[in-house]
Amino acid sequence: MKFQHLGRSLMSRFGGMLAVLSLVSVLVFILTRLAAGDPIALLLGDQASLQDIALARQRYGLDQPLLTQFIYWATEILQGNLGQSIFLQMPVTQVLLDRVEPTLTLAVLAVSMAMLIGVPCGIAAAVWRGQWIDQCVSTLAMLGASMPSFWMGLVLIQLLAVGAGWFPVSGYGDPGATWATRLHHLLLPAFVLGTLNSALIIRFTRASMLDILNEDYIRTARSKGLSEISVVLNHGLRNALVPILTVLGLTLALMIGGAVVTETVFNLPGLGNLVVRAVLRRDYPIIQGALLAIAGVYVIINFFIDVLYMVADPRVRHA
Repeated sequence: MKFQHLGRSLMSRFGGMLAVLSLVSVLVFILTRLAAGDPIALLLGDQASLQDIALARQRYGLDQPLLTQFIYWATEILQGNLGQSIFLQMPVTQVLLDRVEPTLTLAVLAVSMAMLIGVPCGIAAAVWRGQWIDQCVSTLAMLGASMPSFWMGLVLIQLLAVGAGWFPVSGYGDPGATWATRLHHLLLPAFVLGTLNSALIIRFTRASMLDILNEDYIRTARSKGLSEISVVLNHGLRNALVPILTVLGLTLALMIGGAVVTETVFNLPGLGNLVVRAVLRRDYPIIQGALLAIAGVYVIINFFIDVLYMVADPRVRHA
């Protein structure tokens, strides 16, 4: 019976994923077409004749009605084809795969740093509520939440890259660079993203732990003579995992989809930089494919968060 209910819950969430992706695909297509500018005119330049522009529009199917274009695009997506880039003359899927490694590695490094900073600091702030540790942690969290990432990135580039020479100023290494070299290029931007995004994790962890530490079973555990570390970690943190998992998953999704500024500051050849260039060129297939892929990452991460909910708190299965 439990497995049947679990299966129904997973199927319901999977159906929600498909519905969200369908809605996102419609919105992405409409918003892309509403943007000002003609990609064919930008591609061919000012010297192109009207006949050349018309032929190019026909070649890329841009002369068809919007509904026809959308149906064709949606049909291709269902077959695993995201289209052909207008400017790069490459399959969109290949372009995204070429750019996904820097963004994904940056996001994983950054969320790992954010977790290592945010969760322990949030726990400490909750345990020593109202004391100087809590005040310092809360002040740093507020400062991190209000600090622009581009400003912190430029400051750290000046101090640690240009001044101290500890890190590369920008880029992702040469095409044949080793994994260690590329990791070295990502450490500084990952620290920027991780430090700033740890502010939200600190606040969520603190609030969640404060709710749990006031429960009766926590006082009962202490009255049994358990050590404070055991009470906080085994009884407190374990029961506070659901909101913490939520903010960790959302932070990872936000870093994958929202690292545009950081990738631009550090000149990283990731998805964010690709989307910015595609928007400037009105490269519809790249914009649509990248946004749909990022939306897919969001819903997949949310799906796995729901699964982790069921593991961390069995009561969620019956919700």
